[in-house]
Amino acid sequence: MEEIKKTTLSLPTVVPAVAIRDVVMFPGMSLPLSVDREKSVAAVELALDTPGKYILAVSQKNADIEEPKASDIYQFGVIAQITQNLKMPDGSMKIFLQGLARARVTKLEMNDVAGSWFATVEYIEEEDDDSPVVQALMRKVLDEFDHYARVSHRIAVEGVSFLRQINDASKLADTVASNMLVKTPQRQEILEAVHVKDRLEKILKLITSEVEILGLEEKIHSKVRAQIEKNQKEYYLNEQMKAIQKELSQKDDFQKELDAMRAKIKKNGLPKHAKEAAEKELDRLAKMAPFSPEATVSRTYLDWLINMPWNVTTEDVLDLKEAKKILDEDHFGLEKPKERILEYLAVSKLTNSLRGPVLCFAGAPGVGKTSLAKSIARAIGRKFVRMSLGGVRDESEIRGHRRTYIGSMPGRIIQGISKAKSSNPVFLLDEIDKMGSDWRGDPAAALLELLDPEQNKEFSDHFLDVPFDVSKVMFITTANSLSNIPRTLRDRLEIIDFDGYTEYEKHDIVDNYLLPKQMKMHGIKAGQLEVSRDAVALLMRDYVREAGVRNLDREVGSLCRKAAKMIVDGAKKVSVTKENLHEFLGVPKYSNFAAEENGVGIATGLAWTSVGGETLSIEATKLPGKGQLILTGMLGNVMKESVRAALTYARSRGYGESVDFDKTDFHVHFPEGAVPKDGPSAGSVITTALTSLLTGLPVKKQLAMTGEVTITGRVLPVGGIKEKFLAAYREGVKTILYPHTNEKDVSEIPERVRKELKLIPVKHMDEVLPLALEGWAEFAAKLDKKSGKKTAKKAAVKASAKKAKAVNLAKKSAPKKAAVKARTAAKKAVKASAKKTVRLQKKTNKKRK
Repeated sequence: MEEIKKTTLSLPTVVPAVAIRDVVMFPGMSLPLSVDREKSVAAVELALDTPGKYILAVSQKNADIEEPKASDIYQFGVIAQITQNLKMPDGSMKIFLQGLARARVTKLEMNDVAGSWFATVEYIEEEDDDSPVVQALMRKVLDEFDHYARVSHRIAVEGVSFLRQINDASKLADTVASNMLVKTPQRQEILEAVHVKDRLEKILKLITSEVEILGLEEKIHSKVRAQIEKNQKEYYLNEQMKAIQKELSQKDDFQKELDAMRAKIKKNGLPKHAKEAAEKELDRLAKMAPFSPEATVSRTYLDWLINMPWNVTTEDVLDLKEAKKILDEDHFGLEKPKERILEYLAVSKLTNSLRGPVLCFAGAPGVGKTSLAKSIARAIGRKFVRMSLGGVRDESEIRGHRRTYIGSMPGRIIQGISKAKSSNPVFLLDEIDKMGSDWRGDPAAALLELLDPEQNKEFSDHFLDVPFDVSKVMFITTANSLSNIPRTLRDRLEIIDFDGYTEYEKHDIVDNYLLPKQMKMHGIKAGQLEVSRDAVALLMRDYVREAGVRNLDREVGSLCRKAAKMIVDGAKKVSVTKENLHEFLGVPKYSNFAAEENGVGIATGLAWTSVGGETLSIEATKLPGKGQLILTGMLGNVMKESVRAALTYARSRGYGESVDFDKTDFHVHFPEGAVPKDGPSAGSVITTALTSLLTGLPVKKQLAMTGEVTITGRVLPVGGIKEKFLAAYREGVKTILYPHTNEKDVSEIPERVRKELKLIPVKHMDEVLPLALEGWAEFAAKLDKKSGKKTAKKAAVKASAKKAKAVNLAKKSAPKKAAVKARTAAKKAVKASAKKTVRLQKKTNKKRK
């Protein structure tokens, strides 16, 4: 803020002050004022008793405050002179003020004796500024103010000609500001602008803004007036038309439409609450102009309300054998989901009524979650509806839009049920873990009522605004990862895990499902294409690695396209074998690295992802440095902590005896750095890789492991055991080390896979390292021998130090003991001498007597 000079005007520096409301006074401005508050009346009376009748007029920040404090009053005001005053019978006063000069309040306090405010002020001296910029601003302000006066219709245009006669820029600015109809804060901002250039710029900006707002107000007013006139005209003509048609005993189209809706309400058998809402809305529609926006919204609402399948249901097919046959025809495996559906049908058959279960199919992409939901609908004879929740962020997608504007619609739940024309369809909520939330609401929270069997009997959609019973609907949700589903919503779901397929299962799926389907789609007849089992096995190892079969289906389709081209070129039969598979599909996409790359500082771990199990290669190396730990590979916080804990454990066990940790950097790298990695299951493999690096012992080949490790070496349980083991099997791993607390999960692994893998449960890293590192027995023996020698040496040194300490203590304590004995003897001699003196004195006294 620029420096402000104090004026030399002969005005008092301490004056009574009056707080004014809803107005800001400017220098040169005449202001009639009605004063009725006790403090203000006292200030005016005090000012009238002083020479010059000076008073400070300062504005309140909030006009509603009846008894303002010092903090409720602005710091800038105007010293004014009371030119006229009149005492009213009720004690209030009417005065006329003439503004003299700006004043900044440096101190404002209440005088209890006078009963009024007193202000200590300093005055502002304005420098004359006749620069071209100021002159240009003056002209522009006058032109804009003239425009403002004409548009507003509240300021006399003749007054603008008077302003053009003012040559003083400051006076012009204050006069214009005092005549503008703007809010108090904006006026106060102009008053506090001390320098005239700043004041003119603020006024110009404010006038321009007000002119634009007034123009918009006029435009809106014109539109409203035209619309009212149009509606009145339409209403008059419609009434005339109705009267004419009544005389001719005819009904217009609008009346026919109303009659048709009324007939539908009776025919469709709406529940009582829905029927009342429909009839009420129909009566409102009858009173509206047929083509008004409100009538359009009302028509849409009635169409949805009347045509909802309130009492329409499909009869369930409760034949368990037929249902099992259909499920087996459509899908191979998936025993748990199929068993759950058959249980539902069995209970329905026994009870004749069952609330729809809320199932959640959780698993990797391509394992058959969505297609199984379709098969369930076919097996039990229900309609099928699918709604994708991926990317949904608006709560109104679930609950619908309120009927406040044209184009509002019900939520997609009600839309799906209406489309199915049944109140008990199988409703698939796909990708429930892909929902988001923003300022428009949280769709997951909206699903809580929908998926709660205790609440969804009266599900309320914002558009329908009447309860609809969705308890008969069989809701099925799908998800790739349960961690992305809010806990409260997950509590309402019955989770059914979809595990990945083994290679043997995929062989059967290709032979019985995928290949026949793709051959039919590509017009290939039976016998024209033959794919050997070895070719399918090579296809799964080198071209497709996934928990599901989606990409496998694509590759089989690619084989069929190549075969179709060869058949059209004249081939009678196409055979795909292990030897010629690359001619059909090109260069292999994957290589079998896990079984061969283990070595010094390199180990293979197992990870669970939303698309199934994966093997995870971990590399560790050391280099001269400053004792830093370098981590690369796009790791999350949990995995970073696992690396630090692993290094701490290895150092605490003395595995890096020959390494100077203060001068060595350790670099731990996780390949495929562009893929984010996080989770608590890599502790054991990281510890093994670092221990291998520190000891120089290579990690055994064809070995992988999983499990989190504490800094004391305990191996903790992890999740996703089946997916991890299948991934290891796929990569050619022969031995797997896993936490012993996960032994219960091994039963889920197919028996055929378990027989070909060597599965070893472990509790501590002391068990892991001998199994994982080659030559560990010799290293451990050497380590124990060195540890024993160090222990004996330490004991000898400790004993020697103890003996030396005892000798030193004896030497130090000898003089002290001699001094103590001498002091004790001296004390005894003194006591004996004192006793002898007493005896002699007694004898002397006797002789005297």
